Amino acid sequence: MKSTLIFCALLASISLHAQTKKVVTHKKVAAKAPSPTGMVASIARGKAIYATSCLSCHQADGGGVPNLNPPLIQTKWVLGNKRELIQWVLKGSKGKVEIDGETFHNTMPPQAYLTDLQIADALTYIRNSFGNKASPVLSSEVKAARVK
Repeated sequence: MKSTLIFCALLASISLHAQTKKVVTHKKVAAKAPSPTGMVASIARGKAIYATSCLSCHQADGGGVPNLNPPLIQTKWVLGNKRELIQWVLKGSKGKVEIDGETFHNTMPPQAYLTDLQIADALTYIRNSFGNKASPVLSSEVKAARVK
């Protein structure tokens, strides 16, 4: 009788462990915006990436170069649809681009060599600098855009 009780308790324990494990392994974690301190860190990392990959064309103040490289200040491209902005960075651009009534002619090379996190950080920096105020770009958003 005692061994039967021990056996039943052991089976119950194994069953409970298996059920708990099943729940944990199937749990999905949703992507969420970084905490305020996380956003500060993202902007700091993004500033360094901007300095090495973007500054020479878009300038230290984000003002761009007239007729060549567009400004990053308060434009629909920077503050608007994040997916389009991410694609712009990943694929670059060729030919004329009109932004806020001005035409820019310089080619922007693709920046796809940057990691998802580097692109997210750089765009979060741009979207929250030069007088801009917008939501952060997440590395998961860059990853999803890169797949498309």
